[in-house]
Amino acid sequence: MSTAIKPKHIGRNISRIRELKDMKQEALAQAIGTNQQAISAIENSETVDEQKLMEIAKALGVSVEAIKNFSEEAVFNIIGNTFQDHGAITTGNNNCTFNPLDKVVELYERLVQAEKDKVEYLEKLLNGK
Repeated sequence: MSTAIKPKHIGRNISRIRELKDMKQEALAQAIGTNQQAISAIENSETVDEQKLMEIAKALGVSVEAIKNFSEEAVFNIIGNTFQDHGAITTGNNNCTFNPLDKVVELYERLVQAEKDKVEYLEKLLNGK
């Protein structure tokens, strides 16, 4: 058995990133000035020319390193952590030290009082003339 580390399949990484960004091969091809068949060939290649890789990275809005080091496991971890963080917010497990509704009521009462003060001031002006 060989214990050699299998090199990353750059083309597959490009394909997954493109799919995650909901981009078709045709759109990527147009962005880098080639055709869909060339993108298909690139995505089936284990290695990609460095210059072409830079163009693809720019079109996908990621760094070359992101393509080279892309990992589905990392993506799922990020999505899972984001989901868990979002769940904490929606279930009320955040560390809010005040009731937001109390703050809204307080603000509303201050606005109402400011309007009453304006009315009182305007009435004094009118009665004074």
